[in-house]
Amino acid sequence: MPTIKDVALKAGVSVTTVSRVLNNRGYLSEELKSKVYGAMEELNYRPNELARSLSRSKSNIIGLIVPHVSHPFFGELASHIEDHAYRNGYKLLLCNSQLDKTKEMDYIDMLRSSRVDGIIMGSHTLEVEAYRQIHLPIVTFDRKLSDNIPFICSDNYNGGRLATTLLIDKGCQKLAHIGGHPHLDLLSLGRYKAFQDIAEQRGVWYTSLHTDINGFNFQEYERLLEQLFLQHPDVDGIFASSDIIAAYALKACQESGRRVPEDIRIIGYDGISLRGLLTPSITTIRQPIEEMGKLAVDLILEQVEGNSVAMEHVFPVELEEGGTT
Repeated sequence: MPTIKDVALKAGVSVTTVSRVLNNRGYLSEELKSKVYGAMEELNYRPNELARSLSRSKSNIIGLIVPHVSHPFFGELASHIEDHAYRNGYKLLLCNSQLDKTKEMDYIDMLRSSRVDGIIMGSHTLEVEAYRQIHLPIVTFDRKLSDNIPFICSDNYNGGRLATTLLIDKGCQKLAHIGGHPHLDLLSLGRYKAFQDIAEQRGVWYTSLHTDINGFNFQEYERLLEQLFLQHPDVDGIFASSDIIAAYALKACQESGRRVPEDIRIIGYDGISLRGLLTPSITTIRQPIEEMGKLAVDLILEQVEGNSVAMEHVFPVELEEGGTT
């Protein structure tokens, strides 16, 4: 494997000069840069990003920790974050915590050791103090950690209100909500709170089923839906806290002979692109995933530059009606 010394020898310059070219330091003529880059190309030399970051104040690398990259929402979010970061001269280190506290802490330690410029947190299994001790620019999704750490979320309460109101307006008389564990300190629980409030205000019967702490266990969704139909076979409206749960609800309805939307109506949350592949397509509360991902990167970059940023960033949601209502 070629080294920086090999590049310097090939280009006929010093190792220091090659380093200055790589880090864009000081005055460098176009002729000199072309000579160094030409030698790198010939030798197929690739600079070590970590080594370069040690000699600079910035690494131009952002860390992203998500609970499950296989989940379509986090897959789309990570894609938009990576694309926007790259367009701004940054690269992304993606970590998959699987909601494991030890794994999340290990990844945080790895990102700090790699001298990333900031961390975007989509996974939150640790106590607040652990995040305060990171001492790097941080942005979180769907959790307010403290008054000093910026967070991004959609208008969860309004999303829950829109979904529940539509189900009732469509004639549903027995509602069910399926979502994450209520004891998790997440802003997304606003969806469930709105579901409760609207159902009670409108005098409509409702029940709720919650996943365990690992809210991304797809097999758990099937168990919950089986439980729902066993205990409440006449339920006629489901508000799922994600499009994936809504997709499992649609599958369970079709397998049990329930017609959608004639016998039962279903609404999801997120607005992932995959929902359009289902038949019927899922009605959803769409949160602007691309815009949220871009803002997460921008907030990191602003903090890296030493600029102050607002702490609260709540995005509006839209009801997109598909074939399940």
